[in-house]
Amino acid sequence: MSLERVKNYLGQFGLSDRIMEFDTSTATVELAAEAAGCEPERIAKTLAFMVNSTPVLVVAAGDVRIDNRKFKDEFKSKAKMLSPTELLELVGHNVGGVCPFAIKDGVEVYLDNSLRRFETVFPACGTDNTTIELSLEELEKTSGFKNWVDVGKY
Repeated sequence: MSLERVKNYLGQFGLSDRIMEFDTSTATVELAAEAAGCEPERIAKTLAFMVNSTPVLVVAAGDVRIDNRKFKDEFKSKAKMLSPTELLELVGHNVGGVCPFAIKDGVEVYLDNSLRRFETVFPACGTDNTTIELSLEELEKTSGFKNWVDVGKY
């Protein structure tokens, strides 16, 4: 189960006890914000792309969309989102629970500058009814991110 993998993974950082599980869905930004009791923009949504032959996750603020021009400039590739099947196979999480934790080897993680507006953000934890509140420093440490990027538009 994806949540158990994420709990074990975040346990290495002493954070697994901070995972919030809800009886309702957190599969969309709006639902996650309502469940977590925060503004939608503070939801750290994780978007999955194929860049050349590498699966890439971009964690961005909930109110941001990917700017195709910025994405192509940054990654030298068009923004091609992974299908639900590819997502599970290559990343290890299902749609609605995608997060940068407990992912498969070979997946690169990038954090979008849109997150820098906040002291804390709320990424998913592997399922469509979980989240965790993390500082940006904690997100950097736990996500194993490769770099900060600017690929979002408001």
